[in-house]
Amino acid sequence: MSDSTIAFIGGGNMARSLIGGLIAHGTPPARIRVADPDADQRETLAARLGVTVTASNSEAVTGADVVVLAVKPAHIKTVADELASQLRAQASLTISIAAGVRETDISRWLGGGVPVVRCMPNTPSLLQSGMTALYANEHVSQAHRSLSETMLQAVGEIEWIADEGLMDAVTAVSGSGPAYFFLVMEAMEAAGAELGLDPASARRLTLATALGAARMANDSDEDPATLRQRVTSPGGTTEAATKALETGDIHAVFQRALATATERARELGDQLGNQ
Repeated sequence: MSDSTIAFIGGGNMARSLIGGLIAHGTPPARIRVADPDADQRETLAARLGVTVTASNSEAVTGADVVVLAVKPAHIKTVADELASQLRAQASLTISIAAGVRETDISRWLGGGVPVVRCMPNTPSLLQSGMTALYANEHVSQAHRSLSETMLQAVGEIEWIADEGLMDAVTAVSGSGPAYFFLVMEAMEAAGAELGLDPASARRLTLATALGAARMANDSDEDPATLRQRVTSPGGTTEAATKALETGDIHAVFQRALATATERARELGDQLGNQ
């Protein structure tokens, strides 16, 4: 990425995370431009990251190899309409990190013929521990794919999705997923405190256990079901607890939750596409 000029439209939290990750991985700050209407935001970005800042979207993308659309989903169409002719003329790779906005709609707003990669990062990307799914349209070359991978790997893991229709399921699993784990942690903390633990101790025990379990699963070649069985002794406390969870049909609960999230993602995509 050291030879590529990258323009960010929008300088919010996710953009700052990506920029920080890129710089940490060797991209010179001088190769990064950020357009943002907020003067304080621009001043902070320039001071902390050393990037070039401007209030003009057009100025930011002029001559850029990669343009990252990092504005709120409701503003994507306005930005696309403004930059359409410029991006078509430059054939810049356009990467969208706006949740729920479909590649088909972005391409339509840009007038077609532009290489577009739609990304679905999640909030742990702010800590360089994210998971991002990517979908590319037919104008995206292998070189564009490599650029996209390098950018998003700066904030975590990536997964290419061949069918954009599956991005709604991705949103349900990884996009919204951190909240599910936070909910489980919340419940465990509360249960521990109810059993007599000091709330601070219940929190520390819960968080350390969650982190350790995630690391074990991530570092293992075995699936979660096998790992669970290995730590569940017959007649022991773990078996008693998991049976209580299964009595509540935890698998069905998660299936309903993710199906509901997927359907809501479709609805939001329809709404955003009808702007």
